[in-house]
Amino acid sequence: MPVPRGILEQLKQLIPPLNGTLHKGQSGRVGVLGGALDYTGAPFFASISALRFGADLSHVICSPTAAGAIKSYSPDLIVHPILSPDSTPDHIKSELSSLLSRLHVLVIGPGLGRESYMMEYAKLALNLARSREMFIVLDADALFMVGQDISLIKGYHRAVVTPNVVEFKRLSEQVGVDPKTPAGERAGMVSRELGGVTVLQKGAKDIISVDTTGNKASTTENSKETVEVDIEGGMKRCGGQGDILSGAVGTMLAWAKCYEDGAFGDRKLPVSRMPLLAAIGGSMVTRTASRLAYAKQGRGVVTEDMIPEVGPSFAEVFGESKQGKL
Repeated sequence: MPVPRGILEQLKQLIPPLNGTLHKGQSGRVGVLGGALDYTGAPFFASISALRFGADLSHVICSPTAAGAIKSYSPDLIVHPILSPDSTPDHIKSELSSLLSRLHVLVIGPGLGRESYMMEYAKLALNLARSREMFIVLDADALFMVGQDISLIKGYHRAVVTPNVVEFKRLSEQVGVDPKTPAGERAGMVSRELGGVTVLQKGAKDIISVDTTGNKASTTENSKETVEVDIEGGMKRCGGQGDILSGAVGTMLAWAKCYEDGAFGDRKLPVSRMPLLAAIGGSMVTRTASRLAYAKQGRGVVTEDMIPEVGPSFAEVFGESKQGKL
């Protein structure tokens, strides 16, 4: 079932034009918070895929124990090793707040780990981002964190969660979704229990759903919508593909923020719709990149092989020429 053409046209409205009218930063400034002692690949994949997707600047906010490795992977990334186990949330709050003020979106979770100090910093960053009304993507261990305290994101319509099969099952149980609920309706039920947060359920086909019905705190009209993305992906699902998806969705949301701020376009799209659109666009491009990488590498494909395919996949999905014309 193809993504409806109307949604594709809406997605194209969020894509910054490549016509020389925008200056550095107006095509998206993405932040990725993650990267502890044992996890350096995940934040790299999320942040570098944001650049390959088309973001102008990509920042990694990580532990000092991860910074050296992440810096060595690419000079294009801006790395901030401020999440020290020897510090406290109170000590880094000002620095983290200043950093978030320079970003359009925050991706929390890739390489986060479950060490207590990283979880505390992630909660701090999430609360600061919410206070600034930033768009947020939550993946990996950020979903574990949210499952322990649903109030962290409940009712926050600028957030997207991207659970895989195991994470989705756990999150469904934590929010009290009836396990007998039909498979195609579960993402919508999780969204509803989270107060209208957009859910991107990863799987053989990606299910993106948002349901704000029954949310008394909603400032937007109550609605629900589910879109399935069944674009062909690679036959092998390599670890790290979800990090590329997080970076892709994050970039679409960064563009949404630029669009909202009037950097380009005539702002006809409602802000309330942008997380759903960003999740759909990120899913389409990531699945396509998986297919292209698998076609070249076969069984031996690894996540790193997907990075060069993000740009061509974007062009294939959105019909963009090398000159940036859609």
